[in-house]
Formats: sequence, C-alpha cells, structure tokens
Amino acid sequence: MPRVAKKVEENKENNIATTSTVETIKKERKTTSRTKSYTSDSIKILEGLEAVRKRPGMYIGSTDSKGLHHMIWEIVDNSIDEAMGGFATKIDVIVTKENSIKVADDGRGIPVEKHPKTKKSTVETVLTVLHAGGKFDNESYKVSGGLHGVGASVVNALSSCMKVWVYRDNKEHFIEFRDGGKPVHELKIINEKASIKHGTIVEFFPDYSIMEKVDFDQTTIIDRLKQLAYLNKGIVINFIDERDDYKEKFHFEGGIKQWVEELNSEKEPLVQSIIYDEKEETVKAANTNDKYSIRVEVAFQYNKTYNNSTFTFCNNINTTEGGSHEEGFKFALAKVINKFAIEKKLLKDTDEKITKEDAIEGLTAIVSIKHPNPQYEGQTKRKLGNSEVRPLVNNITTDIFEKYLLENPDDATIIIKKCLLAMEARKKSFDAREATRRKSPFESNSLPGKLADCSTRDREISELYIVEGDSAGGSAKLGRDRVYQAILPLKGKILNVEKAKSDRIFGNDEIINLITAIGAGVGPEFKLDKLRYNKIIIMTDADVDGAHIRILLLTFLYRYMLPLVENGNVYIAQPPLYKFSVGKSAKYAYDEKTLDDFKKEASKAKYTVQRYKGLGEMNPDQLWETTMDPTNRVLLKVTIDDALKADKNFSLLMGDDVAPRKEFIEKNAKYVKNLDI
Repeated sequence: MPRVAKKVEENKENNIATTSTVETIKKERKTTSRTKSYTSDSIKILEGLEAVRKRPGMYIGSTDSKGLHHMIWEIVDNSIDEAMGGFATKIDVIVTKENSIKVADDGRGIPVEKHPKTKKSTVETVLTVLHAGGKFDNESYKVSGGLHGVGASVVNALSSCMKVWVYRDNKEHFIEFRDGGKPVHELKIINEKASIKHGTIVEFFPDYSIMEKVDFDQTTIIDRLKQLAYLNKGIVINFIDERDDYKEKFHFEGGIKQWVEELNSEKEPLVQSIIYDEKEETVKAANTNDKYSIRVEVAFQYNKTYNNSTFTFCNNINTTEGGSHEEGFKFALAKVINKFAIEKKLLKDTDEKITKEDAIEGLTAIVSIKHPNPQYEGQTKRKLGNSEVRPLVNNITTDIFEKYLLENPDDATIIIKKCLLAMEARKKSFDAREATRRKSPFESNSLPGKLADCSTRDREISELYIVEGDSAGGSAKLGRDRVYQAILPLKGKILNVEKAKSDRIFGNDEIINLITAIGAGVGPEFKLDKLRYNKIIIMTDADVDGAHIRILLLTFLYRYMLPLVENGNVYIAQPPLYKFSVGKSAKYAYDEKTLDDFKKEASKAKYTVQRYKGLGEMNPDQLWETTMDPTNRVLLKVTIDDALKADKNFSLLMGDDVAPRKEFIEKNAKYVKNLDI
C-alpha cells in the first residue's frame, strides 16, 4: 500500500468523515425531516442534577483524568472560600484506599436548618440544586473561586456515592447520597456532643459509569494544593494518600513572596530582594455604579536569565492568558524604570523608551487579586476583563516599586542597566526576526536550504521532523513519505536560550532555520494560523546527547513559541532501542522491559539483539517502519498542565547546578509516557 494511502487509513480510524458517510448523513436528515414533527414533546427538560449527568463536559470540562481531578478542586475550592473569608484555617485532603476523596475543613459548617424555598435542609439543597450556595450571597463570601456555587452539586451528580458530615455547635450532622445525588435519607444528627465544634467533611466516590476509570494522580493533587497554599498565605493544607501512606503539609506564611523565592531557586538573582506588597482597596466598577473591595498581592524579583516568568491569578484561578491585572503590572514596571533611568541620566528624555518587554526580561513575578465579581474574556475564561483592575494594580505596583528603587539606589542602577541591555538586544534582534517572517505559510523561496519540504499544501496532515545531525537527516529524508513529511536536520546542539541574550539567539543559524521552517513567527509575534505543519516532531537519538538536544529544543519552543506547545502541536518521536531477530523475523523493543519479554517469548530459540546507538545506524526502511510510519510509530505529545511548574523545571534542567538536574532526570525519566513539561 502506498504510504500516502496509509495516512488516509489513519484518518479513517480517527473518525474523519468520508464522502459516503456525508451522503448517508444527508439522506438520514431528509428522512427524519419528513417523518418526525417538531412539537413540545421534542423538548426534553432535564430535572435537577440529571442535566449534569447527561452533559458532564459542560460542567467539569471533560470526563477524563482532567475532569476527574476537577471534581476534587470543586470541593477543595469550597473550603478555600471559607479560608479566604477568614472562617477556616486548616484543610485536609485525603485519597482513601477505596479511591474516594475526602475533604475536611474547620470552617463554619454548611447551614443545617430547613431552606425556606426547598423545604429541605440547606445541606441537601446546596448539594442537589444547581446554583444554590453562599457564593451568590455577597454577605456570605466576598470572593470565591470554582464554579460559582455549582461545584458541590455537580460533584454529587457525578458521584456514585457522596457522604457529608457537618459540625455546628459540637453537633455532628450526616447525610448520604447515592447514584448521582439521590439522598439516601434526610440530614440527621448522629452525635449531640461531637469533639469537633464546627466544620465540614465531604467524601465522594466518582461514578465510573460516567467518568473514565483512572486513578487519582498524587503529583497532580500535590501541585494544586501547594499552589493554593501559596496563594492563601497562612492556611494549612494537609495531603494524605492512604494508598501508599504518603503525607505532606503545605503552610506558607510568606505566601506568593515565598513562591517567587522557590521559582527563582534555580536562577541566579540579579538583586537579592523580592519586592512585595498587598493592599485592599474599594474601587468603582468601570461600567456600573457597583463598588468592589479588591485585594491585590504583588511579588517579583529580577534574576540573571533573559526570560520573563510572570504568572497571574484571580480568586486562585490561574489566568494563563493574562488580562487587566497583568497589563496594569507591566505598565507600572516600564513607567517606573523609564522615570528612574532618566533621573539617573542612564537614558535621555529624547531617547527611545524602555518597553514593557524590556522591563520584564529576567523577571519572576506573581500577581494575585481577589475580586468579588470577576469578568473573563473568551471561551477559556483565562483572561481577566475587569477594566477597573488595571489602574488599581498599576498604582499599587508603582508605589512599591518606586519606594524600593528610592531606598535601594544600587539595586535601582543594576535593574535599569539590565533593562537597557534588553532594549539594545531587542533592537539588534529585530533584523534577525524580520528575516524569519514569511509572506505565506507555503511560500518556499525563503526556506532554509537543509529543509526537505513535503509536497502537500494541506497543513492538517503535514509534519515537520526536526532531526539531529546530517546522518540521521539523510536516513529520514530517504525513508519518509515526502507527500506530507518534511525533514529539517540540525547541526549539533542549538543554543541554550535560558542563558543567551535575544540578539545572540536570533543570530544563531540553527534557530533561524527552525523558526523559518515552522513559519509562524516567534515571541509575541507568533501566530498559530501561520503554522506550516500540524505536527512538529522532535526526533533525536535515544541516548544522553539526544535527550539534551530534546531539552534544548523544548526549552526554545516553550520560551519563544509557547502557543505551539499549548495547542498540542509538539511531539517527541520514540525510536527503538533494540532490534530483536529470530531467524528472518524481526521486531523492535523501545525499552528494556519489552526486550526482556521478547527474550522470554523466544525461549530456547536462537535470537540476535542489535542495540541502536543512534538514528543514523538505521537504514531508511527501518527508520520509516519503526519511527515515522503513522501505523506503527509511537509519538509522545508534549503538554503543559501547569506553566509555573514547567518554568521551574526548565530553569532546573538548563541551569548551572548539576546535582538537582541529575536528581530530576533520574526521578522522572523512567516514568515518562506522555511528556508533561
């Protein structure tokens, strides 16, 4: 079968509709329209929690591992809201041996009296009625995260069993729900003199007839709880995993200031101080007469890298696309630095000014706000839109930064000089960046000479293999399907962009070739719709040098083409380590365990094992069969679930300190199935 036909077969398996299936659908639609009338009987009303069970993705995003963990966050968020309101100091999160989740807090306890509207206990109302909860009452919670009152009832709807214990005035109340939120009995008092005065415990067992049957991931839970502890300083969060008797306590009196310290632990600081402040102010909403009490926390420190690591949050939610709070913060930095640069005569009033991009080079910063009525832009809800936040964050940042620079004149000079160097590097790199631009995604007259491009102009099926060295590049060019697979060989290791100035980065031939081949620009100018290939596949040798080149490439893509990684366009090819032959038949092992299994299967038969030290040792047919053929190959998709964690990991992997880098690689390398940076 021709290789391009194999690609079509792969598309069929991925449920891409063929012409015949489209025609069938059209016929079915015509038949349906003639035979079925559209009446009031056609409108289904889903009562209560039934709607959640019918369309779970609308409420928790998905039913896979991500959605499963989202159920935990919704219950934990309720406890965090109690803490943000000043009513709770401690939260326990437990993964039980039965694979249930138990969340306990020492807050006020859910109200237990009969609800005037539902005539049921308030506990039952909160857990069975969508949009019922204290988050809709501005007196109960000034600010809140999560699904704004939907969370607990949604988790109940998607659980096979939920148990709730409420403690108020030393009385222990209990209610249990089964099969998606059906109460087994009414709320009842089971202890008149409990040892716990006040608080709530919620335990839920996911309903695996709706949710995918996957285990709760310990690392995912730990990362989120640690993040919440940083964002809500002073609160104690205990994590207990009964499956392996693991325990960890998170308690940060320094809050986000302590977090910046941790994020910069793998970077050399430019100045020793972490600039920090928190303020709460009442401001008028931009488009209404409402007044909001908004709390702002800002922490930042400059380091000797050339990257920006600014992370923003609203009500504990990571606003990955920024928004008005980030704009206010960056505007303030540039304004203050320009003012001091002119006063110190390091910059003339008539000179080109330091931009926001120059001001944030080598900066690690966290901006966290608590807002009673956040408004988000776009479908992802990850960009804050409240315009009243911008001047507030701007003013607070301006005040603390000006105060710091006045009180620390030596540090002020060091910071300003770094920003001036960033400005100069930006000017020098402008021409190099201009050279990487393309008039159209498939215009080939400016493509790098070593690129063996594919013939298709269909971006959806095209792939770019980034290959280590000319030898492997030669095999890949001969072995590929030239219709949709392009090959770009790189000469050796690219620059470590973690430690290089932008003018040096954009003066590097290998990086320029890479940017030009991908075709979507770089940095703030990166545009996904200009991407020339749907899959960017890193294919390096399965050895230490190959791993290093992979990390260098991933670091560059993360720092300068982040949307490419976020959109799921980056993959890592998995070449085999061994060729296992018995007689004339051969198969390939991608790890030691598989090789051992092959040996056991062979029993007493005579076999030979060939160890591949590099891609160049494979002939073109072998490389196609094992690593490039879509019907046989193994590709790892590179994903980012937590940008903060990724930022720290790249700093660790690309930094000067060898010991922690070695420890990280040894701890993580053997567990990799899908690479989450």
